[in-house]
Amino acid sequence: MPELGKYAVAVLSSYGISVALLTVLCALSVMRARRMRRDLAQIEGRVRRNG
Repeated sequence: MPELGKYAVAVLSSYGISVALLTVLCALSVMRARRMRRDLAQIEGRVRRNG
């Protein structure tokens, strides 16, 4: 790891916050995709039953 000197805390905390935000965004995207897939399957099921 490179020597960051007096900026080590700022740089490492920025990396940490960025990784955390990316993780949260990915998790939210996956959860929303699952919910949309489930909702779409329900709608398609209703359409098939009702003709």
